[in-house]
Amino acid sequence: MNLPNLLSLLRILSVPVLIWLVIENHLTAALVVFACSGLTDALDGYLAKRWHQETELGRHLDPLADKLLLLSGYITLTVLGLLPLWLTLLVVTRDVVIIGGAVIYQMMTGTLRIEPLWISKWNTVNQMVLLFWVLYTAEGHFATLWLDLLIGLTALTTCLSGGSYVLRWSRYAAEQERIKQA
Repeated sequence: MNLPNLLSLLRILSVPVLIWLVIENHLTAALVVFACSGLTDALDGYLAKRWHQETELGRHLDPLADKLLLLSGYITLTVLGLLPLWLTLLVVTRDVVIIGGAVIYQMMTGTLRIEPLWISKWNTVNQMVLLFWVLYTAEGHFATLWLDLLIGLTALTTCLSGGSYVLRWSRYAAEQERIKQA
């Protein structure tokens, strides 16, 4: 296992620690764990590209680590009343739609091309920044206006990202249908 994949695996292993810290109200420690997880997300991608260590395992571990970290963070903070339920439902629904769409596309075409969209990458960054900000402000730091802006921006990019995947896979499926009929 190379270093970038190890960093992704460490991010996955940090998820239960993050959940426990938040539930036990150790929010400063949770903030540190989350910040370190965010840094390893950036670092594993950089190292994989820089050292030419991109692997098939890494192509699956990295997004899995992101999804586990983000979804567990959103759900936990919503249960504790620190994030609105509607936003967490939006984030979860987007991921279910994307996974469901990928499965349906793969069933219809026999192939699956997973290429992250720029809006999806931007959405992931927004979701991470929002979680960081919620943990930061939960410790008593001010900034309600920023929180509201981040929630709005995250909701917007979540919708745009989910919609973009639906459109992309619809076009791919239509293209595959045309090829089969030709």
